[in-house]
Amino acid sequence: MASELVGIIGGTGLGDALAAQLTGVQMRQVDTPFGAPSGPIMLGTLGKRRIAFLNRHGEGHKLSPSEVPFAANIFALKKLGVHAVIASGAVGSLQAKIAPGDLVVVDQFIDKTSKRTNTFFTGFGAVHCEMAEPICGRLREALIHAGIPLDVTTHLNGTYVCMEGPQFSTRAESLMHRKWGGDLIGMTAMPEAKLAREAQMCYALVALASDYDAWREHDASKARQTLLAEILGNVRKATDNCLALIRSVLAGDTPLVDERCACRKSLELAVWTAPTHIGPAEKARLAPLFE
Repeated sequence: MASELVGIIGGTGLGDALAAQLTGVQMRQVDTPFGAPSGPIMLGTLGKRRIAFLNRHGEGHKLSPSEVPFAANIFALKKLGVHAVIASGAVGSLQAKIAPGDLVVVDQFIDKTSKRTNTFFTGFGAVHCEMAEPICGRLREALIHAGIPLDVTTHLNGTYVCMEGPQFSTRAESLMHRKWGGDLIGMTAMPEAKLAREAQMCYALVALASDYDAWREHDASKARQTLLAEILGNVRKATDNCLALIRSVLAGDTPLVDERCACRKSLELAVWTAPTHIGPAEKARLAPLFE
């Protein structure tokens, strides 16, 4: 377990809280073929675990969802030796049963993004990873088990609809997403999860419900500033709950990295281009993905 390097992707609040509990903290700038990641990666130790934390939106939450360098972020973590990632992100709830402040251990996605680099392999060859089960089931079970003793409302599954943004949904879109079977609406899980699969990394996501999406009309008697304050309060509550869950899973004895996991072999049958048609330079450039 001491040799495991577990990646954590989240926002500024989560990073600040984790940093206060890490020992031996180092900040690492990592170069990638896909440009610079969102910011430096924080390395440290929490109990028995070595942690690599990345703030998805950069310092000061400056990067909007479509500007997040997802490919650089995942590549940088893999280059450092991360083989398992626990991500978090704020979402809107599409279902009444998922209340603001709740956590959801996501198991499925619907990807509506269109402007983002969603593969490492452009110019390399035809690479087709399986995505029927986009979340590592083993890592997801570890999160679910870690949440049992906590006084936190945690939903054990949920379908995350990822939209491009940065604008929020229209009411018609929100109602459509509900009819599709969506439970959550967000802007950051894709292509992050797809790229993690291409990088042969285990990936799990804890979603933080901040409010009900546009399908549910707001209380007309409340001022807009009051509603905003409620949403920000829900985000803080959900962030605290998420931190408690992540602390719990990191404090446990369950291995979070398992080299036998199918996620760690996702490229074995995915490369359809003949090796003789893949250039040596491209192989070298993307070598960390195959390690």
